[in-house]
Amino acid sequence: MQSTLLDTNTDVLNKAQTLAHGITDLASLDAFYPQMQRHSFQIGGKTVTVETGRMARSAGASVLVQCGETVVFSAATASSSIRPGIDFFPLLVDYEEKMFAVGKMPGGYNKREGRPSEKAVLTSRLIDRPIRPLFPDGYRKDVQIVATPLVSDNVQQPDTLAILAASFALTLASDIPFGGPVGAVRVARVNGQLVANPTFQEQEQSELDLVVAGTKDSIMMVEAGANFVSEADLVEALAFAHLEIQNQVAQQLAFAQKCGVKPREAYVPDFDNTPVYEFVKAQVYDDVNKAYHEFDRETRQNLLKAAKEKAKAAFDALGEDHAVTKLAKAQDINVFGESFKKVEKTVMRAMVLDEGVRADGRKCEDIRPIKCHVGVLPRVHGSALFTRGSTQVLSIATLGSPGDAQNLDGIDPLKEKRWMHHYAFPSFSVGEVRPSRGPGRREIGR
Repeated sequence: MQSTLLDTNTDVLNKAQTLAHGITDLASLDAFYPQMQRHSFQIGGKTVTVETGRMARSAGASVLVQCGETVVFSAATASSSIRPGIDFFPLLVDYEEKMFAVGKMPGGYNKREGRPSEKAVLTSRLIDRPIRPLFPDGYRKDVQIVATPLVSDNVQQPDTLAILAASFALTLASDIPFGGPVGAVRVARVNGQLVANPTFQEQEQSELDLVVAGTKDSIMMVEAGANFVSEADLVEALAFAHLEIQNQVAQQLAFAQKCGVKPREAYVPDFDNTPVYEFVKAQVYDDVNKAYHEFDRETRQNLLKAAKEKAKAAFDALGEDHAVTKLAKAQDINVFGESFKKVEKTVMRAMVLDEGVRADGRKCEDIRPIKCHVGVLPRVHGSALFTRGSTQVLSIATLGSPGDAQNLDGIDPLKEKRWMHHYAFPSFSVGEVRPSRGPGRREIGR
């Protein structure tokens, strides 16, 4: 018996040592991780491999996506219950850069990654935009998506791979009602030819930097920068991108089937709030419609405030035994506020579709005039004030020497930035009162 145990322990130790030195034989890897599944396909002529079942098996679902020697990990997890008082969908997307991905030590004394870099924040938002609209109305469980480049070869760009990895994870997570999959591709134009997911080096030669994400049927998000690219070339690039996206979506569905993920049933909310909405709509639809046809913003807000107070008074007057009141109190959310917002949305949608008029009175083809005033401040190197409708931007420029360039402590090949554009959205700019605690995620930009 003792000899048998020793033999078994030796076998386990040998397997562990094999893993420690890296397994290159897939057969050995499959034997050690029998639940692991792998799938390979092409994006722009480059092989992309996705793997699940080896890492983070307690998450809702997790994947490794590899292209070249760049490896991105992503996990998607949903909470088991709804937090009391939540009347929105709490989705959290974090793109976390780790300096070990490029074999570097983090800068500073702490030698540990600190707050996310600007690129990491922007990539988090890049992942969020095409994914958030694909969750069903009424779903309020917390969902967290984490994407981390584990290895960056400084050749393949990891951000679009991170969107793809997040979609793969959500598609495999059977407990999350995700309406995807989505695909994502960066398109460059090098020497007149469109390139899908260009390398960092190819991107430097490109006159176009276009990131597109979408589903099989539609484009969900477009981010673009270009050097005088024609409209026809941009349309061609969008069509080129959507073909790549459709292939990615098909590959995700095939991989989900391979992993035994069953097709999701349509999500049914725990409560049907239609009776509350219909009650609020009956009370104030005409008032809200009148308010949205008042194109002065302040007047419109005052009329909406009065309409909301009127609906709330009627709602409170129903009494404890009314069916609508019982339905509202059975939930831990502000059903009345949600229903009033839905009435506003109904009115605005009808105005756009039926009348061709937006909330500020413009027709769908109209562009608001913009007023530009330069040199508004003394002594600074440059200043300008832009006003369009109720929106204003005060832009101030500062010129510096080459020594003022920003050193970038990130995983991309770019190590220095000489053009810095900082946004700020102070509370007073939107008529709110809140403390200033440094820039929020929406204030991070290029």
